[in-house]
Amino acid sequence: MSAARLRIGVACFSTFGGSGVIASEIGMSMARQGHRVAFLSDKPPARLDLSCPNISFHAVAALNYPVRAQSSYAVALAAEMIEVGQKEHLDLLHVHYAVPHAIGAYLARQVLGAAAPKVLVTLHGTDVTRLGADPKFSSLTRFAVLAGDAVTAPSHWLAEQAYRQLGLPRETNIDVIPNFVDTHRFRVARMKSPAGRQILTHVSNFRPLKRVEDVVRIFAGVRSEMPARLHLVGDGPERLRVEALVHSLGLAGDVRFFGEGADVAEVLQDSDVFLLPSETESFGLGALEAMACGVPVVASNVGGLPEVVLDGETGFLAPVGDLEEMSKQVRRLLTDPDLHARMSRAARARAEVHFQLEPAVERYELVYRRVVGASASSSSRPALS
Repeated sequence: MSAARLRIGVACFSTFGGSGVIASEIGMSMARQGHRVAFLSDKPPARLDLSCPNISFHAVAALNYPVRAQSSYAVALAAEMIEVGQKEHLDLLHVHYAVPHAIGAYLARQVLGAAAPKVLVTLHGTDVTRLGADPKFSSLTRFAVLAGDAVTAPSHWLAEQAYRQLGLPRETNIDVIPNFVDTHRFRVARMKSPAGRQILTHVSNFRPLKRVEDVVRIFAGVRSEMPARLHLVGDGPERLRVEALVHSLGLAGDVRFFGEGADVAEVLQDSDVFLLPSETESFGLGALEAMACGVPVVASNVGGLPEVVLDGETGFLAPVGDLEEMSKQVRRLLTDPDLHARMSRAARARAEVHFQLEPAVERYELVYRRVVGASASSSSRPALS
């Protein structure tokens, strides 16, 4: 777009998960177009390229006073937002997750007053499905969301949950902008599986709701009938439990833990089936990235996943916890080359047609400009150099 360049602050989690990926890709795309983008987090998100022009990173360091037994991250975040807002003359703060980022943005705006940036809140999942469902936190989350100037969600399912769980007024507009994938990086480049073994892959932040132990048990069912390997990418609180289960089932020789440092695209390109048996998913970015690499998906039929994975076309969906059915569908894919090839082509085509990076970023920029309005070109702000 040829309109005035913007000053954008982006607050997101740095942990290995979809929200940090999406925040990073949007921010870097905007920066490449000449907008100035300041990231705020405890550390740089995994896919944020700090060498990208017009990108700056501002570390949020929680206070560590002896009198405080609890984390002060939200307060430190607000303080960093205030400092960056003043220094960078931000037009907009794009906060990913309502808690703590939207709450931090609200506090910062109270301090900055008339000079405060506008705020866009992007909901990602557990801020609605967990905190929104908890009576102790739902009112606070609702307040933080409504205090923003605009709200987006990656799926129609999550938008509906926000209305229901948070009690948002129906007149509150939620722009549904699906998550996206860089189809140039995540592409079909199939390499031969080692020793003729089929490769199953899972990518996540190893939280309980990802049900990574189910991934291992599905794999065990498949492995009992054919040579196969399991690749696990990511890390998180369930890592030790998953490792223990792998050893207890005698699968250690066929399971590889990549951690967070792996090139996700390369791992997916060497995969045959992607597993995502989550308890809930607001979208399922890992499934989309697998599809872009031509990898069929076997996943839970929950949340926003049916908006991404077409059951029977780009993969198979099954009830949460139905490991027998998921194992059956994986074996079906691995033993029917024609079915696998057909779903592989359909998966790639769906990613290309519906979930490209560039159109999604354009939609975010439209929301940015709608929210900022004329303030971006206000003479009271210094010009971008």
